[in-house]
Amino acid sequence: MLALGVLVLIIGGSDVPLTASSPSIHESAVIADSVPAIVSTAIDSSVRVTFAPLDTPRTRRRAVELSEWYGRRLTIHRYVAYATIPVFALQWAAGDQLYKKSSDAPDWAKTMHRAGATSLAAMFTVNTVTGAWNWWDTRSQSQGRVLRTVHALAMLSADAAFTYAGAKLSNDAETNAVKRREHRTVALSAMGVTIVSGLAMKLLNR
Repeated sequence: MLALGVLVLIIGGSDVPLTASSPSIHESAVIADSVPAIVSTAIDSSVRVTFAPLDTPRTRRRAVELSEWYGRRLTIHRYVAYATIPVFALQWAAGDQLYKKSSDAPDWAKTMHRAGATSLAAMFTVNTVTGAWNWWDTRSQSQGRVLRTVHALAMLSADAAFTYAGAKLSNDAETNAVKRREHRTVALSAMGVTIVSGLAMKLLNR
């Protein structure tokens, strides 16, 4: 009986062992160092661990690979576009003489106007092919897509206007004052659209 009483006293006086629900201070430090968490200690010294949400992964932009021929076509396109500016000036000077004097215009104006019209037809053909090709190659590139598309549509409109002025109105303009005025208006409008669209690409397409 005496031995039994001593055993009861020993058990009653011992500390209560830690359980899984009440981790020790050492275990709490290990948990805090091993996982990203916000640890808060309550008044009764029990420990609560709150896991922080993982960062949302960012979607990477898809790279658009362009060929070496894209750069070559772009170089050709730009130089031909620059070359159209002096041709526009000569066409305006020669066309002004033809508009005012018709068949009485000087020979240089008649010759220059025909040569200028032929040169512009060749230049616009080259730039239409190179520009449309490069526009198609960059169709998956979101940056600057709207500007490139507007430029392409504007230049196709200028192509159509020049074609109409040259193929439809040029012959009638030699003998008809109304057609001559229409020829001049359409041609100058196409020149204006070309210059404005080209400047927009030069300044805004970065």
